[in-house]
Amino acid sequence: MFRGMFRTFLFCLSLAAMSGISPAQSFVLDLPLQSQRAQISQRIGITDVTISYHRPLINNRKVWDGLVPYGTVWRAGAN
Repeated sequence: MFRGMFRTFLFCLSLAAMSGISPAQSFVLDLPLQSQRAQISQRIGITDVTISYHRPLINNRKVWDGLVPYGTVWRAGAN
């Protein structure tokens, strides 16, 4: 009698322990990309306007008044 209850208890305990492990859980940390993609769209009249761009990281640079001084024209992008 005791042996049967002990086996049932161990079986229930192992089922409870295994229920926490499922393929839906992920232990992989999703870090942001170096250049994150962004997109915005809006309808103006009967025209859909969509802008797709990538947002680069600052990488410890001083952007405001360090990369381009205030009062000058800043050109985004490469040649």
